Amino acid sequence: MTSTGFRRTFAALSVCSLALAASACGSGDDGSSGGKTRITVNCEPPKSAKVDRGFFEQDVAAFEKKHPDIDVVAHDAFPCQDPKTFDAKLAGGQMEDVFYTYFTDAGHVVDIHQAADLTPYVKELKSYPTIQKQLRDIYTVDGRIYGIPRTGYSMGLIYNRKLFRKASLDPDRPPTTWEEVRADAKKIAALGGGTVGYADYSAQNQGGWHFTAELYSQGGDVVSADGRQATIDTPEGHAVLQNLHDMRWTDDSMGSKQLLVINDVQQMMGSGKLGMYLSAPDNIPILVKEKGGDYKDLALAPMPGGKGTLIGGDGYMFNKHDTPAQIRAGLKWLDHMFLTPGKGFLGDYARAKKANAPVGLPEPRLFTGAADATDQQVKKANANVPVENYQAFLDGNQSLEMKIEPPDAQQIYSVLDGAVSAVLTKKDADIDQLLKDASGKIDGILARS
Repeated sequence: MTSTGFRRTFAALSVCSLALAASACGSGDDGSSGGKTRITVNCEPPKSAKVDRGFFEQDVAAFEKKHPDIDVVAHDAFPCQDPKTFDAKLAGGQMEDVFYTYFTDAGHVVDIHQAADLTPYVKELKSYPTIQKQLRDIYTVDGRIYGIPRTGYSMGLIYNRKLFRKASLDPDRPPTTWEEVRADAKKIAALGGGTVGYADYSAQNQGGWHFTAELYSQGGDVVSADGRQATIDTPEGHAVLQNLHDMRWTDDSMGSKQLLVINDVQQMMGSGKLGMYLSAPDNIPILVKEKGGDYKDLALAPMPGGKGTLIGGDGYMFNKHDTPAQIRAGLKWLDHMFLTPGKGFLGDYARAKKANAPVGLPEPRLFTGAADATDQQVKKANANVPVENYQAFLDGNQSLEMKIEPPDAQQIYSVLDGAVSAVLTKKDADIDQLLKDASGKIDGILARS
């Protein structure tokens, strides 16, 4: 899942019309038109996102001018990928030549033989060696490369500096352990007036997503290293649920309204009624632009617990029917659009600043070495948000283990939703039994996959 409620909010995906299906959706044509190599791509921002749509169109036009032998046909809709239709599009030959995927899709798309092998061509992608290895590895299966990362995020703790000050807490010293989170949440909730110290999701698979992140922070895992067995019925898993139970029922720091999802929690934070919740940096602009928050009041700390954090993100894979010319064209397009530090759709910070888009958030951070230094330098020069509010997050992440979501993530999250919602809605919830039952269900999911 992504931090902003499953995926980046500007992203988009189209379902091709019947008229286009045979010629523009990667269905096996040779990709040539009038002497040009044609590629279809998705994740063009929708027309309703005027600024992002304009940036995307500008960048595609600049690419086609630079490469007059390549014709890019972009498709839009919302969101970039709909899990309900994704497999059907793949199986039906309706997927674009270059298509957006979540990190957790990579193994599945390869397993069902719908991805082109990029290994022979990736040496032509100039930026590839500069991308973080842990992100590149997500799209590498059995030593073969099947996709290119575009963005990455890691979970942290968003908190309200204004409420910290009101509760006599130091906003420059956010909590670093779950014990400190609990203590700070209790003080913030004591302010009264409907103020909630800490909130968490517990519905629509989002509770399971956050359980996973919290388990990683304790040093635990959801499944075993071989992916065959659940590993939640452990002291670490018990600690996650016990902490939520105690904050909810002993401390009364989580409020009485539960079964929350991301929009509920964002609304609470944006309105100034919430002290803390788990998320990633890209939630912050949403809190300001859509929920009434203020950049100066919003800060980001590393994942409490100090052991690990959940990472996620997205990238592009290539249709198995793509010709070598289409693969080469698609790689050039990715380099131009997303993978040149300080430039392109995600990296042109000067352009973003001019359009009053937020610049200076600590993520996504895709590159390493000199490429990362260049990207960060350009970002810093154009920052228009209080970057000092995110320094704790950047510093703390250096010591955390970065861990991707488990296999069969959505099915597992659905199971874990039940455990999280139970401890937040039932004072007498049996944590040991909840973990035992959830573990058995997850074992069944893994056995069938």
